[in-house]
Amino acid sequence: MAKPTSLQQKIRADIEKKILSGAWAPGFRIPVEHELMARYGCARMTVSQALSSLVQAGLLIRRKRGGSFVAEQHFQSIVLAIPDIRADIIARGAAYGLKLLSRDIRRPKGEAEKWLAQQGNIIALECLHLANGSPFALEHRLINLKNVPEAAEVEFSEEPPGSWLLGHVAWSQAENRITALPADRTSARHLNLDVGTACLSIERRTWRGTARITQVRQLFPGHLFELVAKFNPATPRASLG
Repeated sequence: MAKPTSLQQKIRADIEKKILSGAWAPGFRIPVEHELMARYGCARMTVSQALSSLVQAGLLIRRKRGGSFVAEQHFQSIVLAIPDIRADIIARGAAYGLKLLSRDIRRPKGEAEKWLAQQGNIIALECLHLANGSPFALEHRLINLKNVPEAAEVEFSEEPPGSWLLGHVAWSQAENRITALPADRTSARHLNLDVGTACLSIERRTWRGTARITQVRQLFPGHLFELVAKFNPATPRASLG
């Protein structure tokens, strides 16, 4: 994970790490503000802002005159429901490759992007996933830098953004939209297809509590892809076929 770029982000990252690792279990009362102020050598406002961002993310709950407590989390089982393209390509016995086509930090544009981030910047990524050197999926991804500030420090030229997010950012809710689309001229060029070739499009949005984390569209050549879901009430799992 990239190093936090401010003391407020460091406090948040340290607390988040303890929660996600299980070191601080649900219901655990975290150190009070003056203890955190002494530990980090900072003003109360810095600590308060870090804790407020964790409350907004659904990781902490605050009780009036009672302190801040770790909220109930279900991230470990939910994470398994989102496929990791790199892991699935490797599971097929193929060599994974990544080609970063563009990376831009900017203000959101249009209604879809403003859904993700009403304020602040987003990072917009376009990348091509390769299996044994051949195009496997074209990905357009946006990440909300207000809620995932450390993403601004990651180049995503070697580690795919989906894999990085699964390994570094907790989330609690996802929405998938799966459709069939003909490849347009740009997509066909990247995927080495004829224009109009049938492709499978997966669009996904994810949240952490009420905080919006990322939205992505992944386009797969239809002849290479099938979606297989295996799950039971305790262990949902999705994979790419």
